[in-house]
Amino acid sequence: MTQATLSQRLRYAFDRSLSRGTASLIGWLALGSFIIVITATAVLLLTGVGPEAAEGQEPQAFSFAEAFWQSLMRSIDPGTVAGDTGWGYRVLMFAVTVGGIFIVSLLISILSSGLQGRLEELRKGRSFVVEEGHTLILGWSSRAFLIIRELVIANENQKRPRVVVLADRDKIEMEQEIRGKVGDTKNTRVVCRSGNPIDLVDLEIVNPHAAKSIIILSPDDSRDADAQVIKMILAITNNPQRRERPYHVVAEIRDEKNMEVARIVGEDEAKLVLSSDIIARITVQTSLQVGLSIVYTELLDYGGDEIYMQEEPRLVGRTYGEALLSYESCSPMGLRPAAGGVRVNPPMETVIREGDRIIAIAEDDDKVVYTGTPEGAVDESAIAQGGEDEREPERVLILGWNRRGRTIVRELDNYVPAGSFLKVVADTPREETRLDEVAAGLQRLACEFEQGDTTDRQVLDRLDLTSFKHIILLCYADRLDAQAADAKTMITLLHLRDIERKKGESYSVVSEMVDVRNRALAAVAKADDFIVSDELTGLLLTQVSENGELLEVFQDLFRSEGSEIYLKPARDYVVAGRAVNFYTVAEAARRRGQTAIGYRLERHAQDSSRAYGVRVNPPKSEPVTFQPEDKVIVLAED
Repeated sequence: MTQATLSQRLRYAFDRSLSRGTASLIGWLALGSFIIVITATAVLLLTGVGPEAAEGQEPQAFSFAEAFWQSLMRSIDPGTVAGDTGWGYRVLMFAVTVGGIFIVSLLISILSSGLQGRLEELRKGRSFVVEEGHTLILGWSSRAFLIIRELVIANENQKRPRVVVLADRDKIEMEQEIRGKVGDTKNTRVVCRSGNPIDLVDLEIVNPHAAKSIIILSPDDSRDADAQVIKMILAITNNPQRRERPYHVVAEIRDEKNMEVARIVGEDEAKLVLSSDIIARITVQTSLQVGLSIVYTELLDYGGDEIYMQEEPRLVGRTYGEALLSYESCSPMGLRPAAGGVRVNPPMETVIREGDRIIAIAEDDDKVVYTGTPEGAVDESAIAQGGEDEREPERVLILGWNRRGRTIVRELDNYVPAGSFLKVVADTPREETRLDEVAAGLQRLACEFEQGDTTDRQVLDRLDLTSFKHIILLCYADRLDAQAADAKTMITLLHLRDIERKKGESYSVVSEMVDVRNRALAAVAKADDFIVSDELTGLLLTQVSENGELLEVFQDLFRSEGSEIYLKPARDYVVAGRAVNFYTVAEAARRRGQTAIGYRLERHAQDSSRAYGVRVNPPKSEPVTFQPEDKVIVLAED
């Protein structure tokens, strides 16, 4: 084996010291400067060279300190040498000055490079985040901007709120996009870091163990998005540095077959949102009820009223029905028993026990204030005695197709009366839709399929659209990329609106968009014209990140079993044409085993500034006059 020579060892040690960075280089320059200065000092002392003495004076003799100082000054300041006299002294000091210029030049270059490198490191976003109690967003998608915007609104009454984002993207680019698409973040500070959320080293940068909640986004550009999400959950729950108390993780899963694995990985620490299933269920519910989309948007975003849970000791021992009229500025909608679970619109005789919490719709958590029922608040003479009208069979048209279509058809069968009819028109071959498998299990719904181009005006004209009360427009997300799929959806939607306008026809249209940016291009024209997109998933993720218990509430609302939100004729509850307060409406609904949470006035149905006539959680003492065509928004079993 060849032995390294002394020169090789010295060269190796020198190279290693240089590789240590800016500090090591500055150290070597300092050593070089010291050698030059001490050498010049020694020459001055040994040779006695010095400046020429003036006529009649003795030549100047330097002490060690003076010789060192003179040499040091000339190595630092090149201008000092101009005043030297005596050629021997001049040559020596000039040599020191040249050496000093060389070293100072190198020092400036090294400092500049070091500073540039440090700035580049800061740009990469690799510094540790010292925040605590922050909301952490892992991953990047088009929903990130919506989530941050909603968190900004939710945090307006919080002290020093922080949102931290970790994604495998450039830090500066993320910050610029957030500034451009979110705008003013008010009192919320948004911190971005670059790194792979699956990498444990990168994950430690954003201090996940001190986070209040963690939102995991499903990547838009990944074919195996669920696998990436599951890995991110694992990186948190199985982290060697994990904290003792449970994490609050909210994650988006796209495919139902991956839910079980995600539950195993996340256990009780991860709240899982099945985005495709939720979008399908919301599509069905909003397509069948005009104005329901406005109600869901109101409950999911932070722009108006939201859902809160609060314990009220003064209601212990009383019934849920009594609690409905005990709040002036919020609307109870269910109970969160101390034993766990959620009960939306429970039986009116349900007794509230110690530890039970009221689930209520309110403008903010400090608005859930018990007021009791004012004497004479309910106008008994204004409560209608008539029964509800029997529902007639529905005719529904689906234009377009994707994998959510099968879920939508099954859900439609749960909501429509017996004898209803569904027609599906899509350019997807019938065998690819697998519609026959679903149709075999339908009980109330007869199903028919026709293959055709849904963007073709002639195809739409011969469908006799007026015979259908509800139209669902699905994008071809399984076959086309997001932009191409949304383009076909928008072309079809524009045709439908034009046909409706020219022929004076009227039908509700619920459209599906993949990219939330395209949703803004196809602006909603009226209350029964709703566009569903992954924006709803982003809103739900934000709500659950602030309060994990809300996931059970929304899952209960979106299921066909139990109680859901319905818009029922106001004339079935109170006398039309007469001013009544909402205490009276709530009491009329209570007697039917229902919970009233708002109303929709048909006279404002075309006014977007009035939410198309939809009012959620109105003050109970505020009078309102209903017309026969108006609706009351209630929680009911059917």
